Amino acid sequence: MLGERKDQHLDIVLSGRGQGDGAGTGLEAVRFVHCALPEMDLDEVDLGTVFLGRPIAAPLLVSSMTGGPARAAAINRHLAEACEALRLPLAVGSQRVALEGAARAGWGRICGAWRRRCRCWPIWGGAAQHRLRRTRGAGRGRDDRGGCADPASQPAAGGRAARGRPELARDPRTDRGAGPPPFRADRGQGGGGGLSGAVARQLWNAGVQVLDVAGSGGTSWAAVEAERARTPAEAAVARAFAGWGIPTARAIAEVRAACPDAVVIGSGGIRDGLDAARAIRLGADLVGQAAGLLAAATEGPEAVAEHLSVMIRQLRVACFCTGSRDLAALRRAPLQD
Repeated sequence: MLGERKDQHLDIVLSGRGQGDGAGTGLEAVRFVHCALPEMDLDEVDLGTVFLGRPIAAPLLVSSMTGGPARAAAINRHLAEACEALRLPLAVGSQRVALEGAARAGWGRICGAWRRRCRCWPIWGGAAQHRLRRTRGAGRGRDDRGGCADPASQPAAGGRAARGRPELARDPRTDRGAGPPPFRADRGQGGGGGLSGAVARQLWNAGVQVLDVAGSGGTSWAAVEAERARTPAEAAVARAFAGWGIPTARAIAEVRAACPDAVVIGSGGIRDGLDAARAIRLGADLVGQAAGLLAAATEGPEAVAEHLSVMIRQLRVACFCTGSRDLAALRRAPLQD
């Protein structure tokens, strides 16, 4: 049943029926002051950065998409191969299918293959499932340290547990390695509802070091669940929250202000490299994209690599047009009033 649900999610998002009520990410309101004399060449722009101690080619992250049905194996393989070729980090999708016993699906089947394909770049994934791993002994050897909740608007088959996640950061059983784990928190209860500054600070105080804002304005998991609802009542409950959440732009600014030393990932409705530049200007260290990549991921690694390469070129042009030689300069680029 879990695999079927994940398969339905893919179909709905690919069809475009998983969008919210039309409310934007807020990034469209961020407008740079154009620099007519950048005093540098386009090729001089340096987009390189470091993520979890590893150098990456650009501040882009392939965000969590799917870890459930059999077709996800091909999607995830395409993503992994493209990330390896472009030197970009990758986030895995839901781990619940693997942890609940379907070893042929999710992380249980493809973890080794992913790591062979992405030998140099960070991989990480879901988090509500840490409690499952801890209590059921599954998922050993994973490279992720994560945190996300399934939408509350899902039927009973979905994940609704929301207790105890900050405490995971303090529990040594969730990490077998040396030193503090780079815990990641994302999505919030409701999926794409955004991370507030207050909750971000609570997570930071609990030991979470990487915060993915997963703001509203892109895929709405309430809208997705409304599409696959079993009854009109279930659809009505979910559809009422199709526009719920903190817009991505506001979430990034709030989280950065609340946690100045955290690694902040700006995600939620990121459309292109210009949106990535806007998110970085607001305080994101990295920018994540998921739904915008899904169609390419169904085609092959070449399509994924081309999509990401276009985003990187757009981000480079944004830096050039603001006179920013690197990401540090982009974060200081002047904005229009």
